[in-house]
Amino acid sequence: MSELITIERHILEQQRRFPSATGEFSQLLADVTFAAKLVRAEVIRAGLVDVLGSAGIINTQGEEQKKLDQSANEKFIKAIGHHGRFAVMASEENEDIITPPDSSGKYVLLFDPLDGSSNIDANATVGSIFSIYRRKSTSGAGTVQDCLQKGSEQVAAGYVIFGSSVMLVYTTGQGVHGFTYDPTIGEFLLSHENIQTPKRGKIYSMNEGYYRYFFDGIKKYIKYLQQEDKASGRPYSARYIGSLVADFHRNLLYGGVFIYPRTKKAPEGKLRLLYEANPLAFICEQAGGRATDGYTRIMDIVPEKLHQRIPLFIGSEEDVRIAEEFEQGLRELEHDRELIPNMLAEVARAEKTLVK
Repeated sequence: MSELITIERHILEQQRRFPSATGEFSQLLADVTFAAKLVRAEVIRAGLVDVLGSAGIINTQGEEQKKLDQSANEKFIKAIGHHGRFAVMASEENEDIITPPDSSGKYVLLFDPLDGSSNIDANATVGSIFSIYRRKSTSGAGTVQDCLQKGSEQVAAGYVIFGSSVMLVYTTGQGVHGFTYDPTIGEFLLSHENIQTPKRGKIYSMNEGYYRYFFDGIKKYIKYLQQEDKASGRPYSARYIGSLVADFHRNLLYGGVFIYPRTKKAPEGKLRLLYEANPLAFICEQAGGRATDGYTRIMDIVPEKLHQRIPLFIGSEEDVRIAEEFEQGLRELEHDRELIPNMLAEVARAEKTLVK
């Protein structure tokens, strides 16, 4: 890099594009960045302090809560909830909305404090995801309706990935930018400016352990990806970490598709619309990608409840479109297309033989 640009400087430079900006929104992002630093401090010391393992609690999602889930959730709430800039917050770890002591702010924060936490005991990659909206209510404390907004109404979204290095990626609708944390100076520095995801990749990411529960369209899609076809770059490589942030981040940079489809066990889908799908969809579209539930654009879905689950097809535009065609039953395997004419020819030959 020819110069070092901190995330704070980058946010301020983007703010200057809007003469009417008051600076409050920049402070919101600075709050989120500070929370990310606090969570990072917990993650890198996870094997040295008592934050590994189960907390012995089943969260509102019906899943076992890890100690680090609790800790990360607390860090986000304490770092952000006392500045009066957010009217209301909602976390994947809390059943209901979180009302800050000063709820007069103009904005709403939705967040997943630690995505992929089931991997933490194995020292695998985890992350945090956040999403910011303008509040809809005009006075008093924020309400649950302030949180139930379409993804298209987001004003910012981002994630932090805690891997071999720590990286924060965010968008405010002006492109997607990535910042790598330099622990020697305690700052996030611009490392990936204006990220653009390839139109098509060579990676597919999904939990094939659920193959028996997939519907026929997705089963056919997997077989399609595994067929050899040089013209379309197949076969694809399977890459699945089991941490949404990690799988999404890799595909964002390299190209590819992440799919968590509806299944016979989870016909409504598994991932959370507000805390996972919406913010990543905003980032993906800003980087030139596509995000749907297999039928509908993710950011057009009107949320009905805080912890609503949906299927997710997200990544390179062409890859997602092909996956949608299989999901919707609009596309067959290419060898099936070839097989039908061959079968008809065999039938015709048999009929001629019988006539003779």
